[in-house]
Amino acid sequence: MRHGSVDLGLLRTGAHSPSVFALNRSMGDNGTPLVDFCIPCNPYFPTPEMFAHLAQNLESILKYYPSDSSSITNKLCSVLGLHPQTVAMANGSTELITWLDHLMIKESVAIPIPTFGRWTDQPLETGKRVDMYPLQESEGYALDLEEYVAFIRARGSRVAVICNPNNPDGGFLPRREVLRFVDALSDLDLVVVDESFIDFVEAERQPSVGPDAAIRPNVVVLKSLGKNFGLHGIRFGYLVANPGIAGKIAKVLPKWNLNSLAETVVHMIQDYDTEYRESLRLLSRDRYQMADELSRVPGLTVFPSQGNFLLVKLPVGWSGVALRDFLLTRHGLFVRECGNKLGMTSQFLRFVVRPIEDVRLLVDGMLSYGRVLHGESESPLTSPADNLIPYPSSRSHRLASAN
Repeated sequence: MRHGSVDLGLLRTGAHSPSVFALNRSMGDNGTPLVDFCIPCNPYFPTPEMFAHLAQNLESILKYYPSDSSSITNKLCSVLGLHPQTVAMANGSTELITWLDHLMIKESVAIPIPTFGRWTDQPLETGKRVDMYPLQESEGYALDLEEYVAFIRARGSRVAVICNPNNPDGGFLPRREVLRFVDALSDLDLVVVDESFIDFVEAERQPSVGPDAAIRPNVVVLKSLGKNFGLHGIRFGYLVANPGIAGKIAKVLPKWNLNSLAETVVHMIQDYDTEYRESLRLLSRDRYQMADELSRVPGLTVFPSQGNFLLVKLPVGWSGVALRDFLLTRHGLFVRECGNKLGMTSQFLRFVVRPIEDVRLLVDGMLSYGRVLHGESESPLTSPADNLIPYPSSRSHRLASAN
C-alpha cells in the first residue's frame, strides 16, 4: 500500500500523539506526505507570503541569538494591548503548565475530564491529588459550572482548572459564566482558564477573560499562540495574571527561553492581522462544512464544537484503533484516536478541521473502512468523482444530543 511503511509502533508509545515528523521519517522516501487531522493547527495561517518572508531571512534567524524574553514579551504586549507586568511568555503552553504545577499547585487540583492530558498528567507526576470531574457523553460533554463548583467544594480542591473551549470536544463556556465561576472561587490558591483555542470561537465576539485575570487575585489565563497561528514548531505561549503571579512565573523562566523564530513571528503579527482574521473566518466555515461532510458516514455522531477540531463517536462495531491505523496505512491520513484520554474510549476520535478537499479524503477513507469491516470490497462501485457532492443549503449533520 502507498503508506504501508509507516511505523505504527509510534502510535502506541504514550498518552500523546507522535509528531508528523516522526511518522514521515518512519516512511523514509517511499511515501507521500501525510494529511494531518491529528495536531490542532490553523491551516490558513501563516500565509504563503509570511512563510516566504521567514524563508528569506532563515539564515539570520537561526544564526543569531534572539532578544531576551522580557524584550519579546514587551513587544507581544504592545501588539495585543496588554501590560507587560501581567504577562509571562514561555516555550509553549506546556512549559507554563509545568511551572504552574511546581510553583502554584501545592496539594490538589480539580479538572474536568476528558481534557488536555497535561492538566492531569503533570500534577500526577509530581505527586499531587488530581480531583477529576467526569463530563457526561449523555450531556454532550457540556460542563455545568455550578455543579463543578460544588464538586470542588466537596473535594476540598485548592486549585481549579477549566479549558475553554475544551479539548477534545470543543465545548465552549460564555465569558460571563467563566467570570462568575472564577469569582465564586476567589478563596482558592489558583484558578486556571486555559484559552489555548479561544481565538477559534465564533459564538461570542469577545470570549476571552484574559484582561479580567490581570485584576483578580488568583486567576491565570493560558494562551497558546502556536495553535492559533499554525506554528506549533516554534513553541510559544503566554499567560495573563495579576503582576504578582505573572512575575513569580517569569522569574523562574530562563532569560532566553524563546527562540528567534518565535521573536520574528511576534514582530510579524501586527503586520498580518487582517490575514489572521480571515484565516479564522475560513476555518469557521470549514468547521460547519466538515460536519456536514462527515454525515455521509452512517451511524457517526459529531459533537458541536467551537474549537478547530471535531469530536466524533464511531458507529457501533467500529474500532477507533483499527480505523486510525487503517486511515494512516491505506490512505495517509493521521487522526487522533482518544482511547488514551481519561474519560474517553476508543470509540471516539478527534478530527482537526481542514479544507474540504482533505475532509473528502477522510470521509472516503472512513467509508472504505466500513466496507472492509463488513467484508466488502474496499473500493466503492462508484467513481471517486461521485463522492464529490455539493453541500446542502442547510446544516443537516448529526449533532450529539444534549438530552
